[in-house]
Amino acid sequence: MAEYIPLSVPDNPRLAQNIIHFARALRRAGLPIGPGRVIEAIKAVQVAGFTDRMDFYWTLHACFVNRPEHRIVYAQIFRLYWRDPRFLEHMMSMLLPAVRGVQEEKLAQAAEKRAAQALLGDEMPEMPEPEQEQEAEQIEVDASFTISTEEKLKTLDFEQMSLDEIAQAKKMIAQLTLPVKPIKSRRSMAASHGKRTDHRKTIRDAVRKGGEIRAIAHAKPRLRWPNLVVLCDISGSMSQYSRMVLHFLHAVANEKGQGWAKVHAFTFGTRLTNITRHLATRDVDAALKAAGAEAQDWEGGTRIGDCLHHFNKHWTRRVMGQGAVVLLITDGLDRDAASDLEKEMQRLQLSSKRLIWLNPLLRWDGFAPKASGIRAMLPYVDSFRAGHSIQSLEQLAEAISKPDDAGEKARLMAML
Repeated sequence: MAEYIPLSVPDNPRLAQNIIHFARALRRAGLPIGPGRVIEAIKAVQVAGFTDRMDFYWTLHACFVNRPEHRIVYAQIFRLYWRDPRFLEHMMSMLLPAVRGVQEEKLAQAAEKRAAQALLGDEMPEMPEPEQEQEAEQIEVDASFTISTEEKLKTLDFEQMSLDEIAQAKKMIAQLTLPVKPIKSRRSMAASHGKRTDHRKTIRDAVRKGGEIRAIAHAKPRLRWPNLVVLCDISGSMSQYSRMVLHFLHAVANEKGQGWAKVHAFTFGTRLTNITRHLATRDVDAALKAAGAEAQDWEGGTRIGDCLHHFNKHWTRRVMGQGAVVLLITDGLDRDAASDLEKEMQRLQLSSKRLIWLNPLLRWDGFAPKASGIRAMLPYVDSFRAGHSIQSLEQLAEAISKPDDAGEKARLMAML
């Protein structure tokens, strides 16, 4: 389709044609690219030249990418289109089914499946039909009990989804709910009967009625709804997971009748950003676009300790209140000192009613708490669960409704 040929001549029809095809692939992958941007990209390449590969990469990047979430898709499509000499075989190996037992299935890297799908489009190569013997026995397969497409999608890793699968997953996530039970307040309210006697009301009624106690007043605890506070990691290793979690969070924040007093959302990478007000927008695309513009550290580094310190110092008293449930979405790969992170995690747990940690790394069977950041954080969470699929988000309701649910914490604590 395209090959990298260093050129010194600015006007080259073949180069312009390849840039046009490259822009079409990016548009199929979800980047908002129109004819104007393509023309600007061709002019930019003519001005900057085409002699250095990295200069060429960043020239097109400046023309085609204007959102942080599009960087990884652009990088994968650029690699497949311009730099990989065997890009076609690589893409076909990701899109064509592999025979189990003959060839080991290999998971694509981040956004590779979408990049391959965007480059090949709908022109999928046809698989040759195997030659059939004349007297071959016809075998009928009963597929009535096979897992449905929707059930497969629920267990699929967000990082391995294609464009169509991501679109379907977002629709399914929009239908998810996260109900919570009310908690008892210290304040009381009148009750017709009960074990708790309201002495003040009983005496007050007696004074009003001539000093004679004619009835015993009862009271019961007033019920109130807790806050939901979400701290979502948007660093490079968490970009795809955090986007899907924010879709889920938008659905929770805008769903009436789930019981949450208020949903507060914060993103963090190298700094903490409050995106609560953006989630109030009814349109999910507009809400996430505004949140992405607010958070300038998308797909950057991770400084969990510093971000938690900022939250504990400036936001805990504002948003936690009494009985707040905290969802911490991160892989725990932190570059801060473990001692500071441990201190901030302890303070966060003491400020919350429940602290639930969703970690996409838990999807691996051989996962162990070896990273210093994970070892520092794990003792201070109430529940430790996976957060890599629709099914893991559905199971959150179970973790919140059961106060004794610890997820995988006990098993991993034994490894420390």
